[in-house]
Amino acid sequence: MDSLPLFHRLTGQPVIVLGHGAAAEAKARLVRRAGGDVIAELQDGIDRGARLAFIAHDDAGAAEADAIRARCAGLLVNVVDRPALCDFTTPSLLERGPVLVAVGTGGVSAGLAKALRLRLEALLPPSLDALARGLGAMRERLRARFPDGGDRRRALDLALAAGGPLDPLDPQSAGRLEAWMGDAAVARSGLVEIRLRSADPDDLTLREARWLGSADCVAFEPGVPDAVLLRARADAVQLRLPSGEIPPARDGLVVVMRRPDTGLT
Repeated sequence: MDSLPLFHRLTGQPVIVLGHGAAAEAKARLVRRAGGDVIAELQDGIDRGARLAFIAHDDAGAAEADAIRARCAGLLVNVVDRPALCDFTTPSLLERGPVLVAVGTGGVSAGLAKALRLRLEALLPPSLDALARGLGAMRERLRARFPDGGDRRRALDLALAAGGPLDPLDPQSAGRLEAWMGDAAVARSGLVEIRLRSADPDDLTLREARWLGSADCVAFEPGVPDAVLLRARADAVQLRLPSGEIPPARDGLVVVMRRPDTGLT
């Protein structure tokens, strides 16, 4: 991965969009949809403190010249159809209220990103909007119910898992929020072991994938493939273990990843 996906807040912010035609109009619509103020002149945008610039000139020389000028003024630049001149790319977006799913390919293939987004459109129900807003409204109640951050996260992981009471793909989940708050339980803590059957992360069982995705700490032996470790939470603690060892005691759920040819003794 050579890009860091970020969500940039644009409400009320000036954003430069240069050029004419369908490409420039598409970028302007994208900015307005995010609440940004479209500025069509480069120096005006620089003077107003813009931080982003979209450049959609047909002429390659003009596009490169404006990209250099904007970058020298401290702006991040996106030049349509010229990935080598881009500081950032724009993903294909799926929106369900406050839930945004962004599918990007780093500028390699916008068509592939769009195709994947359309597949996801069919999977994510419109009710996801209500579920997200409901969870947001319950934030302080959740903090009171689960003062410990780890307990709170594990309870939500359990509820939001496939088949759970708040399963995001179930259109009825939003209607269960109040009932769930009344009897929410803390997800499993302790030590579990996953002995890999192959280097392919798709060979993980559904239960193993859930453990890995919700673990507070992932302890792994040498030889565990990076492709498998990438299925863990990005903020989980990762510990490299000598073969056959058990990790020191830790709070929360600890997953031990073993190579295919080893196990706990």
